[in-house]
Amino acid sequence: MSRIMAIDYGTKRCGIAVTDPLQTCAFGLDTVAPDKLISFLKAYTTNESVTHLVVGEPKQRDNSPSEVEAKIAVFLIKLKREFPKIDIVRHDERFTSKMAQQALIQSGAPKKVRQKKEVIDKLSATLILQGYLDQQKRI
Repeated sequence: MSRIMAIDYGTKRCGIAVTDPLQTCAFGLDTVAPDKLISFLKAYTTNESVTHLVVGEPKQRDNSPSEVEAKIAVFLIKLKREFPKIDIVRHDERFTSKMAQQALIQSGAPKKVRQKKEVIDKLSATLILQGYLDQQKRI
């Protein structure tokens, strides 16, 4: 079977998560600089079959797009060009960073771990992906 991958796109780092081959659970995979993201995805999809790329859709509380959305739009054009056979979908990522920080606190993670931005970005991507999977189960 194939995997589904999620991207929490950021201007400094992008969190990446994937599902297991049965597409039941989401797992944090890595964090990558935005300028290295396409090459990372090419390398990963060479070794693993990926059916969907779920890209987080950051929104403000009033449902308007976040500032980073303009950069994500440019990234999406490149993504569609480089991976024409992979479905690209968007999923609301509101509050995933706060939820990731809260999850780390509740898990008892040491303060040093909780302060690492790459840990939060990877966990945020995992939350985006799990949210997408949960939504698909309800459809």
